[in-house]
Amino acid sequence: MTKHSPNEIIKRWGAGSIIFLSFIVAFEIVIMISPFAFFFYAVFNPFLITLNQSDLTRWLTAFFLPHMILPPNGILLVIRILGSVFFVIGMLIFFVCALQVYLGKLFKKGTATKGLYVVIRHPQYAGLSLAAVGLAIMWPRFLTLVLLAVMIILYYFLAKDEERRMSNRFAESYNAYMNRTGMFLPRKLEKIFVKNPGTHGHIGIIKSVFVFLLLLIVTVGSGFALRIYTVQHLPLEKINKVDVITIMPEDLAKAQKLLPAVLQDSLVSSKLESVSLSHVHHRILAYFIPIDYLMQGMIANTGTKWKLFERHKTIGMITDYIFHPFAHLTGMHTHRFININNNIYNHPMTKRRIIFIDITDGDKDLTSPFDDFNINVKRTPVFFADINILTEKVLQVRNTPSGSGWGTVPTPMF
Repeated sequence: MTKHSPNEIIKRWGAGSIIFLSFIVAFEIVIMISPFAFFFYAVFNPFLITLNQSDLTRWLTAFFLPHMILPPNGILLVIRILGSVFFVIGMLIFFVCALQVYLGKLFKKGTATKGLYVVIRHPQYAGLSLAAVGLAIMWPRFLTLVLLAVMIILYYFLAKDEERRMSNRFAESYNAYMNRTGMFLPRKLEKIFVKNPGTHGHIGIIKSVFVFLLLLIVTVGSGFALRIYTVQHLPLEKINKVDVITIMPEDLAKAQKLLPAVLQDSLVSSKLESVSLSHVHHRILAYFIPIDYLMQGMIANTGTKWKLFERHKTIGMITDYIFHPFAHLTGMHTHRFININNNIYNHPMTKRRIIFIDITDGDKDLTSPFDDFNINVKRTPVFFADINILTEKVLQVRNTPSGSGWGTVPTPMF
C-alpha cells in the first residue's frame, strides 16, 4: 500500500471536504424535501442568510434556471432534461469505475487500464464532474456553480498528484499509458485544449490561479447568461396593476381573462390597496398556479400541506424529480376535463390559486415586470386568493405569513 506524507494527507482531506460540501449544497433539493430539512437548515440557512445580507454576495443564493415553473420554451426544456441525463450518466460512470478499481485492488490486478480507463485516465473524476453539472442544473443556485468550479479544479490537482505517485511507482508502463490516453477527455480531444497532454509536471501557483479564475468566469458567466435568458422568456404579463406569472405557460391566457375581475373583488382589492400599489418603489407579483401545485410552499407559506419536508415521501419525490423532471410541475393539471361527471365545478382542475407577493428594491424604481426578478429585490408574501376558472368566482382570500414554507430560506423566484 502506498504511504502518504502528512502534508499529502492534509491536502487530500481538505480537497475531499470541499468536494463533499459541493455535493451537499447541490443536493439541497433532496434534503429540503426530506424530514431532515430542519437539521440541515439549522446549519446551512444562517450561511444563506449571511450571503443575502450583502449586495456583493446575494447573487450566490439566487437561481439561474427555471425551477418552479415549467420551462417556457424548447431550449430551457432541453437544458432541464440534460440535468437529469448528466446526473444519471455521471453517477453510473463513477460507480462502475469505482467498482472496477476496488475489485482490481482486491484481486491484485494492478493499475486499472481497461474499460473507460482505456479512453481517459480519470473517468471517476470525470463522472463526478458530469454528475455535479447535472445537479447544478436541477438545483440551479449560483452557489452550486461556484462550488462546481472549485470542485473541478480540485479534481485536477488530485488527479495530477495521483499521476505523480503512479509514475514514480510504475515508471515506464504508466508513462506509456499516459502518452496514449487523455486525462479527462479522449486523447484526440484533449490535444485541442492542451499542448502537452501526456505530461505530469508541477503547475505554478500563478498559472493555477489563472486557470481557476477562468473556470470560475466561464461557469458563473454561463449562469448569468442563462438567468437573463430565462427571465426574458418567463410567462409574465402585467394585468391592470399586477404582474402575473404562471406555472404553466398555457395558463397565461386564463390569467389574462380572469384577473381583471378577480382584482375588482372587494376582499382582493382592499388587500392590494394596503400594499401601496401607487408607490413607484413597490410592485405586486402574482403567481397564478394550480390550487394543488406541489411546490407552492416555495412561493409562500400557504399551509402545512405544502411544506414538502413534512410529507414523508422523499424517495418517491427524488425519483420523480430525476427521472420525470416535470411531474411535480404539471401533475394532473394538464389533463383535459374528461369524465369528471357532476363534480366538475369542485374538481381541483377547475381551480387556481393566486399568490400575491410584494416586491421592493430599496429606493430603486421598479418600472417593468421583469424588475420583479432582480437578484436584489425583497419579496414579501401578502395573501392568496383561490378562484374557480369555470364560474370565475373568488372562493377564498387568506393572508400568508412572511417567508416561505421553509421560513427564511432563500427559495427560487421562477
